[in-house]
Amino acid sequence: MRFLQRLLGVCLTLCFSLGLAHAAATGDDDLDELRDKLGNQWVLLKNDRLRSIKTWIKQEDDKQYRSFRVEATLNGDVETYTRVMLDADNFSKWYWEVLESKMLKRVSATEYYIYLKHRAPIGQPNRDVILHAVFEPQSGQNKTLVMRVNAAPGYLPEKPKLVRMPAEDMTVKVTPLPGNKVQLEAEGYVDPGGNVPNWAINYIQRSAPYSIMLGLQRMMLNPEYARDNSPRGNLPFQVLSAR
Repeated sequence: MRFLQRLLGVCLTLCFSLGLAHAAATGDDDLDELRDKLGNQWVLLKNDRLRSIKTWIKQEDDKQYRSFRVEATLNGDVETYTRVMLDADNFSKWYWEVLESKMLKRVSATEYYIYLKHRAPIGQPNRDVILHAVFEPQSGQNKTLVMRVNAAPGYLPEKPKLVRMPAEDMTVKVTPLPGNKVQLEAEGYVDPGGNVPNWAINYIQRSAPYSIMLGLQRMMLNPEYARDNSPRGNLPFQVLSAR
C-alpha cells in the first residue's frame, strides 16, 4: 500500500511538472513571435473583452526584462479597492503566487512597507520582496487615486533559501466610474533576481498581470471589503466616489 501511495505521488508530480512545462513552453512560443516587435512601444499581449482586461509588454533599453502594462474595468468602488490593498496580511488569497504576506510598517496614513514571499516556477528557489507603497489620495479636482510601489530590498536582511527580488515596481491609477465601477491602469517592472530561464520569465510576464486583475476583482466583490460596516471599513485617508 505504501509503495502504491508513493508511486501515485510520483506520477502526480510528474504530470504537474509536464503540464507546467507545456504551458510555459506555449507561452514562450507566443512571446517569441512578438520578440521582433518589442521595443520602446507597448505591444498588446492579451485582450479579454468579456472581463474588460488588457495587458501589454515592452522592452525598454535600460532594463533586463520586459515592462508590463494593464488596464481593467472592475466592479466596485475606490473605497473597496483601497480596503483590499491595505489588507496586506491577506494578499496570499488573491495576489500572484504569494505564499506569505504581512504589513511590516505603517509610516503614515499613506505610506507603508509590505513583505511578500512568492512561489517561484518549478525548479527555481522561491522569492521574497519588501514593497514600499505610497498612496496619493484623490482631491476634489482629481478623483484618481494613485499608488506607487517600489521594492526596498535592503529594508530587511535576506532570508536563507530565498532570493530577494530587486524590483517589483509599479504605478497604479484607479479612477471611479459611474455604476459602481473603477478604471484601473497600471505600469510596472519586475526583476525576480537570481538566474531565471527565459521560459519562466515569459510565463510570469504572460500570466501574472492578468491573474492579479482576476484576483483583485474577486476580492472587490467580497462583502467583507465592500460593506461600509465591515471590520476593514475605516480607511486612513479620504476616498471619493464617482458622484
